[in-house]
Amino acid sequence: MPQRRIPLQTGNFYHVYNRGNNRQTIFFERENYLYFLRLVKKHLMGNSVDIVAYCLMPNHYHFLVYLRDESLSEAMKSLSLSYTKAINKRFHRSGVLFQGRFQSIHVPQTDYLINLLRYIHLNPVKAGLVEKPGEWDFSSYLDYAGLRAGKIPQTDYIKMQMPEEPVYQQFLVDCNLPDTASFQRLLLDD
Repeated sequence: MPQRRIPLQTGNFYHVYNRGNNRQTIFFERENYLYFLRLVKKHLMGNSVDIVAYCLMPNHYHFLVYLRDESLSEAMKSLSLSYTKAINKRFHRSGVLFQGRFQSIHVPQTDYLINLLRYIHLNPVKAGLVEKPGEWDFSSYLDYAGLRAGKIPQTDYIKMQMPEEPVYQQFLVDCNLPDTASFQRLLLDD
């Protein structure tokens, strides 16, 4: 398998994402989202990958991760294969589910972290799935807004860099993200 264009290095943040093959749906029903999150706990969090933020969308997912070791590639491969096998069995289908291997973009430890977090949490709103980010169950927004005490996101990495919980909800009201080239390269073209 070819080497990654961007090497994954311990002690760094990455925007990790993938979508369905041909932009097709990867989460068909509520239980699929929940099952995928259980697999995230097992395959990623169980392998020294800290999930800082996440959002699962019908045809793609986003993670903001912090690497404590170099196991991300193997962990993501294991996650993708496990989920694909389960979906194929559940829906009597065969073949690939995802559009190749996951993508990753190095995220510098700056205000980009907070803006990327905001981008991830606003994804369901931008896609027209909900009117407010708190209405989407399959993201870490509820954890950051203090509305849920989930076990997946490790919020401590950036909680100190962002406004307090009630202010974070207001922070998301402004849907205008930075329009700089360096920030735009951190985003997935949905």
